[in-house]
Amino acid sequence: MQKLRTLNLSGSPYAMGYAHGLAYRDDIRRYTLDRVELAGSPGWTGGLGMDRAGVMALAEACVAEHERYAPDLMEEVRGTADATGLGVAELVITNGFTDFVDLVYAEAHQREVTPLAADDCTAFIVPDSRSADGHGFFGQTWDMHDDSTEFVILLRGRPDDGPGYLAFSITGCVGMIGMNEAGIAIGINNLLGGDGQVGVTWPFVVRKALQQTDIAAALACITEAKLSGAHNYLLFDGKGNGYNVEAMSTHCAVTSLNEEALVHTNHCLLPEAIACSRPRTASSQAASEARLTEAQAFLSDGIVTAADLMELTRRSPVCVRSVPPLHIESCGAAIMRPATGDFWAVWGPPADGEYEHFKL
Repeated sequence: MQKLRTLNLSGSPYAMGYAHGLAYRDDIRRYTLDRVELAGSPGWTGGLGMDRAGVMALAEACVAEHERYAPDLMEEVRGTADATGLGVAELVITNGFTDFVDLVYAEAHQREVTPLAADDCTAFIVPDSRSADGHGFFGQTWDMHDDSTEFVILLRGRPDDGPGYLAFSITGCVGMIGMNEAGIAIGINNLLGGDGQVGVTWPFVVRKALQQTDIAAALACITEAKLSGAHNYLLFDGKGNGYNVEAMSTHCAVTSLNEEALVHTNHCLLPEAIACSRPRTASSQAASEARLTEAQAFLSDGIVTAADLMELTRRSPVCVRSVPPLHIESCGAAIMRPATGDFWAVWGPPADGEYEHFKL
């Protein structure tokens, strides 16, 4: 049974990025060249798509927005670029692919259903009052095209400036789901935005949130960002505070955690976010609704343990299996308890693997 690959990174942003690129040079190059090609394809963006020159022009425009938002993280990307021989703009696409295709969609002025909607993740926050030991959890699956599974890794970061962190990620990406030493956990679901703009993609929002030491500052990293595309963000801290944010490019809808578990999948639930969405296929909408219903029912009452949450990620339809024509699967999953620094993660479909335990 394959274990989750881990990579220790430390030092300056550039040094961390360079070490990342050096460790996984071939994987990063393969994955990036594939993502750049797919970013303009009709299957991911609807309609006629966009040629490579158009895609790269949009990516170059996004580089400046990323520099303004998180210059230190862009130094990290620059280190990875130098180690792999790729361009910074290409790596921006790799990092934020599902946000970037929202931008391509919007630039093409289309209102068509996107046939390859990426149903990324079933995520949940369990409040302290529902946990067996009084410390709540954040957890989620990460669902993507099955060719992404081989690239999944866990990053253990020890930056010179800022809290240490653990981040579930893929090779070449600064981080997708994570928790830091200050007790802040963050995760995501993909949404289909119809209001994409030149802006910042979601992994940079995740990592910037993990640089913070209080949840209010982490929330501001989402709500005050000029976002390129649509994602749902979930934030939870070691003091039991939590938020769900349906973050479209032009509007953020925030819900606070109460005594009930917060659950989210891949369709917007609030009217103001729905208004900014692009159309989903009927099958994609049904799949997202089915996962939401299953997770809500599982977490509707009773006391919850980490083992229970692992079981939830293994259940159908939460654990997604690759089937044609979309070939989306649960490429892995993570469960975090920010009050204690415990982090559990699994490579590949959770039903097929064993969670490994990590500690901050």
